[in-house]
Amino acid sequence: MPAIVLVGAQWGDEGKGKATDLMGSDVHYVVKFNGGNNAGHTIVIDGEKYALHLLPSGILTPTCTPVIGNGVVIDLEVLFREIDDLEARGVSTEKLVVSANAHVITPYNRTLDKVGERFLGSRKIGTTGRGIGPTYADKMSRNGIRVQDLFDPHILEQKVEAALAFKNQVLTKIYNRRAISVQEVMDELLPYAERLAPMVTDTTLLLEQALNEGRNVLLEAGQATLLDVDHGTYPYVTSSSATAGGACTGSGIPPTRVSRVIAVLKAYTTRVGEGPFPTELFDDDGEFLRKTGAEYGTTTGRPRRCGWMDVVIGRYATRINGVTDFVVTKLDVLTGLEKVPICVAYDVDGVRHDEMPVNQSDFHHAKPIYEEMDGWWEDITGVRTFEDLPANAQAYILRVEELIGARVSAIGVGPGRDAIIARHPLLD
Repeated sequence: MPAIVLVGAQWGDEGKGKATDLMGSDVHYVVKFNGGNNAGHTIVIDGEKYALHLLPSGILTPTCTPVIGNGVVIDLEVLFREIDDLEARGVSTEKLVVSANAHVITPYNRTLDKVGERFLGSRKIGTTGRGIGPTYADKMSRNGIRVQDLFDPHILEQKVEAALAFKNQVLTKIYNRRAISVQEVMDELLPYAERLAPMVTDTTLLLEQALNEGRNVLLEAGQATLLDVDHGTYPYVTSSSATAGGACTGSGIPPTRVSRVIAVLKAYTTRVGEGPFPTELFDDDGEFLRKTGAEYGTTTGRPRRCGWMDVVIGRYATRINGVTDFVVTKLDVLTGLEKVPICVAYDVDGVRHDEMPVNQSDFHHAKPIYEEMDGWWEDITGVRTFEDLPANAQAYILRVEELIGARVSAIGVGPGRDAIIARHPLLD
């Protein structure tokens, strides 16, 4: 059975959990393949809201095995706090599997992230300060701590000593902060080893066996296409690969096993943190989208920057990821607007761009070129078929579908788990 990749098509917070829920019990494994606790999913089930950060959204489906892949960086305190919170609410986490090769966020990673961002001042990137970037930097410089290291204290101590030999120089001599002791790091990490051990395995082998047995494996991205470290709006990006290509490296599943790429696109656009955002609104419309859509970060609580739908970045996501199906979420938020603009191109110093400018300076100066659609006033939160949507809502979706170059297979019309319209099957 082939694997399916699920990615965000904008700057994150698109509602990827909604797409996972739509496939429901037909998905046997959900694999988080990148990122850490710097992003999250909010899922509503029977009126209950669940905020997930490190755990894959499949954790809420009893028949599904949730997997934290090798491409993820793990804050162990956050992981077990999230597990304990779910268990306290009656959600079983006993099926959770963790890759032995996933990297661990250490105290010095978190400290360096926070002081480094403050040091940048007005040039800050807008990180969450949770140590994600420094942990990935350690991974790439072959100086990182992996999950499997926790089970050999001698190896762990050696690796921490080697890391701190340099990092303490940076902390004390550049940032004027106190040095971190090896014992301090060991005391934080080692107590988790015993509880973590039963969850840890060779996840690449596990997933290969699952595919060979005809199981459906969903590879779920954290963050989104425009936050991808290679293909996003660099340098205002995350530190990992959040696109379909990253799904393969972050899970160990080869690209020849992937049959479908599903991208989630919010009916408008949001982003958190610094960086360019051509359709950003600074007026009452922006505040309307923020309040109506409850646009506040799942992980940070920060107000999200809001703007109209941008199909230029939608087309870009289609191209970069090889998108076969889109899920458009939060269509209900647009209800009550007389006109609903769609950004169809950019104006950069008088030159029209129908595709994403390759030059970052051009993107920073891009002005949106809008096409306006007629709005609708009917409540659509109870609608479950495309044909029952108001005519203007249908026209909006069909126009977006035409402009982004891939079919819209599902539409989210409310916050509930079942508030979704399925136009085409997401599973073969």
